[in-house]
Amino acid sequence: MQKLVQPITPELIESLVTKARQSPRRRINYNFHQSMEENPHRFLNVMLRGTYIRPHRHLDPPKAETFLVLDGRVAFCEFDDEGVLLNSLVLGKGGLPGVDLSPGVWHSLVVLSESAVCFEIKPGPWRAEDDKEFALWAPPESTLEAEAYLNQLTEQLCRV
Repeated sequence: MQKLVQPITPELIESLVTKARQSPRRRINYNFHQSMEENPHRFLNVMLRGTYIRPHRHLDPPKAETFLVLDGRVAFCEFDDEGVLLNSLVLGKGGLPGVDLSPGVWHSLVVLSESAVCFEIKPGPWRAEDDKEFALWAPPESTLEAEAYLNQLTEQLCRV
């Protein structure tokens, strides 16, 4: 049975932070949409400091995306086609509440607080084969290069 009202409670968020701590990726999604075919997709992305979100874009099919930070702080990073950081925005406590981006924008998030909770919205359906295009200039997840890249990006953000 489809849920018509899904409260976002402090207890839900805390349980998701606990699950993120148990995840090797240091993050977890909680979907409000009932299927991968549903449109739009609405979900919580609960992330811990040190999670690596490989820069990517949603170009084919073109998908816009919205991030609203409910708790914690993240840096939204926008890149050019060669991987140069064009823009960074602090979202959450002490920054902007969120950001909306057009299809095709290279982007990533860097968690600045111990944990952060983003509410994300983007068009469905979700299919692994075309959900996102990963930047070839950024290393894949779960590699030593990814850890070094995240550290370098974090240092660069601290200088801005």
